[in-house]
Amino acid sequence: MSIFGRKNTVEAPAAVNPDLAALTGDYAIDTAHSTLGFVARHAMVTNVKGKFLEFTGSLHLDGSDPSRSTASLDVKMESVDTGSADRDGHLKSADFFKTEEFPTMTFRSTKAEALGDDYRITGDLEILGTTKPITIDLEFNGAAKDPFGNERVGFEGKAELLRSDFGLTWNAALETGGVLVSDKIKLNFDISAIRNA
Repeated sequence: MSIFGRKNTVEAPAAVNPDLAALTGDYAIDTAHSTLGFVARHAMVTNVKGKFLEFTGSLHLDGSDPSRSTASLDVKMESVDTGSADRDGHLKSADFFKTEEFPTMTFRSTKAEALGDDYRITGDLEILGTTKPITIDLEFNGAAKDPFGNERVGFEGKAELLRSDFGLTWNAALETGGVLVSDKIKLNFDISAIRNA
């Protein structure tokens, strides 16, 4: 009997999807076919989108036990691209990313979990030398072998953060009220990763 007065039972382990189990392994993010993007509200009326062009990352997928999966990412902050050279220069300056002093943004996962057909990754995000936890919701887009023999997996993800949590506090007041740049930043991930040989 258990301490709750109920008979102890041993639950049968959940059946492992053989398609997912076959994906277990180590992968490198294919930066040529992946996007790390962000969206900020500008002047309270529109969204400005940007992305980082240079980054490296790796995944360890465990299809039999997703909780044992891990992810890491290193992003070169100098590679920020919003489609405006002036805006990009401002983002690289001391007002925002301070890229000369803090050239890299990093993410290291600390927890992974399956949510039905989707996944949730929690980890430590470091920007400007400040590390905060962040949660990324991921949708698994499938797996395929490309014409060059590479085994690929794909994920789409999204997350939100407050840039002020990382010391990114520059702003300008608007005459009509509000501020020029939102504190809330939306992150978007479109990831293609290749299985290591």
